[in-house]
Amino acid sequence: MRMDSDGNLQSHTRAFTKQALVEIYEELSPRIFRYAYRMLGDPNLAEDCVSETFSRFLQAAKNGKGPLENTQGYLFRVAHNLITDHYRRPPLTVPLEHEWIADDSQNPDGLVGQGLERERLRKALLELPDDQHKVIVLRVLEKMSHREVAEILGKTAEATRALQHRALTALRSVLVETEEPYG
Repeated sequence: MRMDSDGNLQSHTRAFTKQALVEIYEELSPRIFRYAYRMLGDPNLAEDCVSETFSRFLQAAKNGKGPLENTQGYLFRVAHNLITDHYRRPPLTVPLEHEWIADDSQNPDGLVGQGLERERLRKALLELPDDQHKVIVLRVLEKMSHREVAEILGKTAEATRALQHRALTALRSVLVETEEPYG
C-alpha cells in the first residue's frame, strides 16, 4: 500500500480493516519512530511514542473517530502532541544514545569525522527553540511538505516557511559559534 499526494494511504484505509491497519502501521511506524527519536533523543522514548500514537489511532478507529483524510498527518499530529506533552513534564535525566551505523567502505578516520559532525549538528539542533527544532526535523530530515508540517504543528504553510527560515538562520548561527578551528 502506498501513500497518495495528500498523505492518505490508498486502498481500504477508510474502512480500517485489520489488513488496512497493519499496512498503515508498516508504512508509517518507521517514519514516526525517526521523528520521535530525533525530537526526544532516546530510542526507548521514541518507541513509547510510536506505541502510544498507534494505540490512540486504534482507539479512535474503533470508536469511528479515526481520520477521514490524511492518515499520515493525523498520526504525526498525535506523535507531535505526545512529544509536546513529554516536554511539559518535569525533566528527567536520560542519557542520549548514539547509534550510528558504520559504512564498511569508509576508513575509520572518515567515520570519526562524520560522527563528530553529526554530534555537533545534533547538539546545535537541541539549542533551537522547540518549534524551530520540530520544523527542521519534519522538513529536512523527514522530507515533509510545508503543508504537511503546517498540519502537524497546527500552523499555516506560510507560517511554517517563515519558521523554517528562522530555524535555518538560527541553526547556521549556532553552528558558526561552535565551529572549532582546525590546526
